[in-house]
Amino acid sequence: MLLLLCALCALCALWSTAAHRVAGSAVTMDGHIRHLAVSRDAVFVSTGQSLYQLHSDLGLKRRVSLRGALSNTRQKFHRDPVGVAWNSTLTVNVLLPFISNNTLILCGVLVSDCGHCEILSLQDVSTVVHVESIILGSIIHHSASVAFLVTEVIGGKEEKYIFAATESPAPNSPCEIKEGILNLFNTEDNQSGGILAFNTEEHFNSRDNSKVGFVDGFQVKSIIYLFSNVRSPSGNTIRLIWFDAEHQAKSSKRKVSTLRSLRGVILSTGASDAHGKLLASSVITGTNPPAWCGVFSVDGSSANTELLLFDISPDPSVNLDTDPHFKSSKSSSVVQLHTRTRRPRSSLLKQSRMSSVLALTHRDWLLFFIGTEDGQVIKLVVDKNYQSACPKVLYRANDDRAVFPKLHVSGEDRKHVYVAFTNQIMLIPVSECSLHTTLHDCWSAQDPQCVWCDSSQSCSFESDCRNSSWVSISQDFQHEKMVSVKTESNASGQVSVIVQLHVSVGPNKPDNFACQFSIRCGHSPPPHFPLCICVTHNATLSAQETVKMRLWKSILTEKLNLRNCTDIKGPPSPTLCRECIAAGCGWSSDRCSWANEASANVSESDCKKIDSNMNYKKPNISSVEPNVVSFYGKNHALLTGHNFSHVTRVRIQGESDCRPLESPVWNVTEVSLTFHIPSADNKGVVQVCAVLPDNSCHGNAKITYRSLPSCADVKPSRTWLSGGRTVTLFGSHMNLVDAVVHSHSPLTAHVTLLNLQSLTYTTPAAEKPLSSIVFLKVANQTLNCWNLTYLPDPVFTSYTSIKTGGDASITIQKKADKLDIRPEELTVWAVSEGMEYPCVMETIESNNDTDFYTCEIRDTLSADFQHLKIQVGATTVILEPKSSYLLLILLVLLLIPCIIIVVLVVYKKNQKQLTTQMNRLIENLEMDIRNDIRQGFIELQTEDAELLENVGTIPFLDYKHFAARIFFPESEALMKACVKDIGQDEVMVQLDECCQSLSRLLRDQLFLTSMVHVLEEQRNFSIKDKCTLASLLTVALHGDLTYLTEVMEVLLKDLMQKSGHSQLKLLLRRTESTVEKLLTNWMSICLYGFLRESVGQPLFLLVSALSQQISKGPVDCVTEKALYTLSEDWLLWQAQDFQPLKLKVLFAVGSDGELSEPLEVNALSCDTVDQVKDKILTTFRNKFGFPYSAPVRELAIEYVRGSASLRLEEVDLSSERLGDVTMLNTMKHYKIPDGATIKVLSRKTHAPLSSQGSVKDDQDFSGKYFHLIDPDIVEDLKAPERKKLKLKEVHLTKLLSTKVAVHSFVEKLFRCIWGLQQNRAPLSVKHFFDFLDAQAEDMRITDPDVLHIWKTNSLPLRFWVNILKNPQFVFDLEKSPHLDGCLSVIAQAFMDSFSLSDTQLGKHTPTNKLLYGKEMPKYKQEVRLYYKQIQDQSPISDSEFRDFLQKESKKHENEFNEAAALKELYKFIHRYFTEIQDKLEQSGAPSELKEQLHHVKKLFDELKSCSWN
Repeated sequence: MLLLLCALCALCALWSTAAHRVAGSAVTMDGHIRHLAVSRDAVFVSTGQSLYQLHSDLGLKRRVSLRGALSNTRQKFHRDPVGVAWNSTLTVNVLLPFISNNTLILCGVLVSDCGHCEILSLQDVSTVVHVESIILGSIIHHSASVAFLVTEVIGGKEEKYIFAATESPAPNSPCEIKEGILNLFNTEDNQSGGILAFNTEEHFNSRDNSKVGFVDGFQVKSIIYLFSNVRSPSGNTIRLIWFDAEHQAKSSKRKVSTLRSLRGVILSTGASDAHGKLLASSVITGTNPPAWCGVFSVDGSSANTELLLFDISPDPSVNLDTDPHFKSSKSSSVVQLHTRTRRPRSSLLKQSRMSSVLALTHRDWLLFFIGTEDGQVIKLVVDKNYQSACPKVLYRANDDRAVFPKLHVSGEDRKHVYVAFTNQIMLIPVSECSLHTTLHDCWSAQDPQCVWCDSSQSCSFESDCRNSSWVSISQDFQHEKMVSVKTESNASGQVSVIVQLHVSVGPNKPDNFACQFSIRCGHSPPPHFPLCICVTHNATLSAQETVKMRLWKSILTEKLNLRNCTDIKGPPSPTLCRECIAAGCGWSSDRCSWANEASANVSESDCKKIDSNMNYKKPNISSVEPNVVSFYGKNHALLTGHNFSHVTRVRIQGESDCRPLESPVWNVTEVSLTFHIPSADNKGVVQVCAVLPDNSCHGNAKITYRSLPSCADVKPSRTWLSGGRTVTLFGSHMNLVDAVVHSHSPLTAHVTLLNLQSLTYTTPAAEKPLSSIVFLKVANQTLNCWNLTYLPDPVFTSYTSIKTGGDASITIQKKADKLDIRPEELTVWAVSEGMEYPCVMETIESNNDTDFYTCEIRDTLSADFQHLKIQVGATTVILEPKSSYLLLILLVLLLIPCIIIVVLVVYKKNQKQLTTQMNRLIENLEMDIRNDIRQGFIELQTEDAELLENVGTIPFLDYKHFAARIFFPESEALMKACVKDIGQDEVMVQLDECCQSLSRLLRDQLFLTSMVHVLEEQRNFSIKDKCTLASLLTVALHGDLTYLTEVMEVLLKDLMQKSGHSQLKLLLRRTESTVEKLLTNWMSICLYGFLRESVGQPLFLLVSALSQQISKGPVDCVTEKALYTLSEDWLLWQAQDFQPLKLKVLFAVGSDGELSEPLEVNALSCDTVDQVKDKILTTFRNKFGFPYSAPVRELAIEYVRGSASLRLEEVDLSSERLGDVTMLNTMKHYKIPDGATIKVLSRKTHAPLSSQGSVKDDQDFSGKYFHLIDPDIVEDLKAPERKKLKLKEVHLTKLLSTKVAVHSFVEKLFRCIWGLQQNRAPLSVKHFFDFLDAQAEDMRITDPDVLHIWKTNSLPLRFWVNILKNPQFVFDLEKSPHLDGCLSVIAQAFMDSFSLSDTQLGKHTPTNKLLYGKEMPKYKQEVRLYYKQIQDQSPISDSEFRDFLQKESKKHENEFNEAAALKELYKFIHRYFTEIQDKLEQSGAPSELKEQLHHVKKLFDELKSCSWN
């Protein structure tokens, strides 16, 4: 066991990496992210010490160190020097993919040195194309500088340059930016001056040394845009600067010409421009005029941020060379006094702590993806009128990690956004279209990227809906509903009901658009997309009407709340207004009228502005407690103020929320009320107001939603079993914790807040030592915090007391432990004559075995006490004083060892010679064991776990043979009788009259269920008979699976009622009834498609991987035990030493003795001749894709050496014999060397060794022969090398090696089984689990464990375990006993994953449990999620499931011999005919049914010559 644990630890160390994937959609780096860049199919990330090249899905492609050595001359920087200690780190400040040149430009600064640039290959960043020492970009680690690629057009020819806008360094900086803060750098050698050359003729800097911080830059067409913050004593100025990069004539000063074209304006954010600051920006491509958006801090802080949209068209009227903030070294001193100001076109969003933005366009829509400083990614959709939809949170971090300033969209499909946090990059989908299952839901998402695809009838991205019509939201946000209704009336009393569909369609309008009203319409105009009009009379209007609209294949049904508008009367109020608008009427002049009579359009959202004129006192809010909560909300919040007596609820709304949250109130008084703060989708500040009965909301308070609490440490980390120890938790947002809960105890511990980063609580008690998980309780959720170790209570052994002056000093002795109890955690009283004297704790001292605590009692007359009372946490200990008799006992105990030592010395003199011999034997034994352990450790550490996955075509069995093996696993005769042969399944066989009559009888549910119950009640009707009955019924009713399902459900209900509540957890565990076997068959039928399409390949790869891993080591030919296995029972721990061999195998071709090209075959020196033959044939099949023409027993092999050859046989005259037992010949026996040539011949041309084809044909094969495991004979007969002691425990690491090798296959298989494709379980699983849920509800079963056990027994145990342990049911293969043992271990781990009980691992735990013990918590969590996802999945309709069953029946029509099954079934009816007849009489069956039964009996009795009789 110790070896096994050591090996596990070593493997964990090997598996850890610096950058690892998180949850499949993120990657974590080795440090803080400095730069992020994206190309077409790659992502580039620089941290403080590494450069990463990732695939588009964030898989790691290359990682390059940024550490290196700087030469003594400081002229060259060698990255990753070999054999040289690194002395410098390259801090990257510029990272630019130059896609057209297939390179990556990387620039930065070195420690204690200035600029350094490298041009790297875009395909492999470890390939360096060019290196140069030059300052390009900032020399400050955290600076406001930008660099980007631009294209200059000179006389129609394009050239690429790097535009660098660099923040000026500090005055005392060792590096000076000589080229100015604005410059253009070459990107290619053929440009003037060479690669990375820059403009040296004029320097462009800030005017008057203003502090300029650059935020963003880009190029649109020929215009270069640059955005910056210019800081001055008077405040901050936000600048937009243009440069013109198009020149008509060629010039050597074209870079200077571009920079000289500088013009600019000031961007205004509003009233407080001096405090405003630009934080992030994004160009909006494809807009005309060009548009741009920026995240601005309104007041200079991150708490008040706003997203603004600007028109950034260049202003040619601005004079050149007069900018107030930027100048060239040759500029004039004239400065433009009044710089033009540009105001925003629209304010799109106000949201606290915004830090980044990415803008995209989609049709006429603008899409904004916004990152925040507290770890949120928000999507904002804006229409062409700059009206915003409700912001949607795409991602919300639990902590306060800030989003990186730059967001990037992925590839050409633009379906994901790359979001960087402190040290992590995530790939976040821009939309979750597939979550919406109906047309209405798809529209309600209000996401223009999601369309309802007509061909697939699903919600998807528009790019995924090719060659199909689609429906999406309308082109603006003017409409709150998908379908609007207006009712208009004319003078004649006719009413026109006008229904309008607010959608956009593509690529063309629907040609079959139609409407069907439930009301009776008169002469109405034909429907014209998107309008339908129904002309009727107001007397027919009803609130229960509907309209159905057809768009291509989609049918949309909308309820119409139609009413006579003039009947909607009452005092004006928001409620009356909404009632009017909902009926399709119009609201104007504080009354309801027909829509054509209203003077203005009023929407439902406008109704809340109406004053109800009700005499309520307006509430005034003073405070809300608490006012800072996590986004999970808070229970029992207190609102204080005045005039609360009429408040009905509390409304909570953020600045960007379209849909406010509301919470009911209780404990309402005039000055206070209680309510729940609901959970929120996003973090930030929200407004709170009190709602009156007229729906008006008054008062204003603020609540801040923050991130979740998280733990960073716990002190102390250990506690005692009796509980009561004060523990301090350290972390963040601890003020948001309500309570603490432990995994082992249901008790809730109350907390005491120390500060925002720490709290304390007292631990609950535990029954035994364990590691308990500490959970934080936040609102209605629990969060994982830390692990706390429970150890046994401290053991106080004794104490001594002495008098020191007027005081008494007491020293308490405690057995040393790992609890680290501090003196202040002990409360001690000395008891004398019934009086208790407090003892003040002072010091603690420790040695190896004992801790000494010293306390002092002041002003006491005596130091003689009866006992001490010690309180530790919740426990009080009574400690008696140290006894004087203890010394005497110790002396006696010391004398006994002395006497024993004297006896031993005398005895050792007489045994000296024997001891010497024994030592020599022990040394040899230790050497052998040490070598075995070392070899096992080396093999475990070097296990590459790479097995061949290319196994060619998977040999699936067809459906009928798969089903037959499931139905009749123990009856080959029935299997053959009920399955039609190849060719017969294409012919429709007409049943004879007797079989037709019996088939009709079986389709009567009353008869069939009665027959099953009667047969099961018979004592002589065995479990085997019940299984046969179920399988015969499955075959006979396979053509009508719908009916078979109904019967099965009826029988299951009967079984549940029969079991009673006391035996519910045992239901479906074993196959002891007909319906349980019927359920197995039913699951196999319904899941065959899922098995073949999804699970089949992973299962076959696992079986192949196991077979290959087993063959890597010795396999005993007689017992079939192997060195590499998962089962301890099949472990070949007695194996002797072996060596790998590579054999060159030649095949005899033709009759002239011609030989084939050599085939390389891997074998072992310990392999028998037959094992080598098997490996030759396996290698032949794997290489050529088809089997060799002859089987193993018809082959002979020869060892070819020069012109001579030696026939290799399993047994011959040279075979080694031990007593009466013969050892099978091995390659080592024949002394076959590595690289030997083996020739394969046919036995047909050579005389066999004996009349038997193989020695395995001998009935006493295991008694006459042995291979690697020695027979039980006298030790003296064994060779010396066979007398070596072998320990089974030494070879247990082989189990772990095998597990490592096949682990990826096991996990892939498990996750294919309990994973949901497209978030949907197979129809049969969802249907049956819903059936079980319904039965539990009907039976009023509230224990969730019962439902979990039912589902586990019906699906994993009843179907999947059967498939895992018997792959021969699915594939055309043979399963060896050893393979069966390995699959049993995997199947056991699979079932343990579904277990509700926690397995406690210990020294007596079986190895098959230990192998997968570490993964079991993860598997159990995945299983719980799997069951929950199925339960949360929307239910399938009866018609949908019926269609599925009918398709399955049709798909396998005529594959089974229904007549044979019916005749076998009649045998059971015939045997128990009287009992069945009596049962029908008792159940009150109709006479027609009984007559039909007699008619069937008569027909079968007349059929005297039937084959079954």
